[in-house]
Amino acid sequence: MGTGRARVAASILDADFSNLGAAIRRCEKAGADRIHLDVMDGHFVPNLTFGATTIKSLRRVTRLPLDAHLMISEPGRFIHEFIDAGCDSITFHVEVEEPVVPTLRAIREAGRAAGLSLRPATPLSALEPYAPLLDIVMVMTVEPGFGGQEFMKDVAREKLLPARDLLKHKPVGGEVHVDGGINRETAEYTGAQGVDVLVVGSALWIKGHDMGREIRLIKALADEGFQYGLNAGVPPIPRDQWVSFARLPKAYAKRFTDEIEAGGIPVLMLRGNGQINPDGIRDYEVMVPASAEALTADRHADTRERYLAAAEAWRESQRQPGS
Repeated sequence: MGTGRARVAASILDADFSNLGAAIRRCEKAGADRIHLDVMDGHFVPNLTFGATTIKSLRRVTRLPLDAHLMISEPGRFIHEFIDAGCDSITFHVEVEEPVVPTLRAIREAGRAAGLSLRPATPLSALEPYAPLLDIVMVMTVEPGFGGQEFMKDVAREKLLPARDLLKHKPVGGEVHVDGGINRETAEYTGAQGVDVLVVGSALWIKGHDMGREIRLIKALADEGFQYGLNAGVPPIPRDQWVSFARLPKAYAKRFTDEIEAGGIPVLMLRGNGQINPDGIRDYEVMVPASAEALTADRHADTRERYLAAAEAWRESQRQPGS
């Protein structure tokens, strides 16, 4: 994983289809954060690629998350095949002529991230009825179907930043993706629009180019765009950075963890280096993502003080007289 904010999903649409396993291993070695799988049925879009059977085979060659983008007419009919194939996230198009809600629910019930994508001409408002079920909003900045198209800056300007409002129900973990024409020339602009994941395709497969360098450049430029376009010159908080929010005895740490997680903020409870309690067990660190530290404090600072006071009272009650 990278140390910045931006993430790159490497699309294999322009890779050598005769050896996709090697292409994915190359992406992984080059520093891609996930693999983007463009599934096309020759009907919803004019191109034809691969399906769930191929993805199931590719699942065995990498530990990276598999991010499926279904450009197919009947995603609901095939969704369980893609779930069973090992996709970690599945995004399909809001323009399909079938009910959208059952497919989103099936994805989420399987424990995978669910997303909706929209063509350049489709207004962002088309996603509003489904917002509570979304983990991902994917904005297409080219017409779906073929790689190597020119980036549509006007679409990015109109949709990317407002797309964040559709994910207000997910204080941590909701992602805005941009797909189409992403390279070192467009990464900074999209980063300044608050994008979380940049889907990069043809720019990674140019003969003679160093894929790892392209990925590093695109991430760095996107982070720079975010820093100066949205964050008042302050570098973005790395997505992989966690901080300790409280240090508590195990039972108190577990209860506090449950309370924080109930609000949609992920928590890690780790054995800390703090004091050893009367039960012989060290305090646990209640860890939250650094990017959510301020939100956690807004919601739980008073509760933290109560837990700390209760923990100290418990310690005193357990101490032997004269100890």
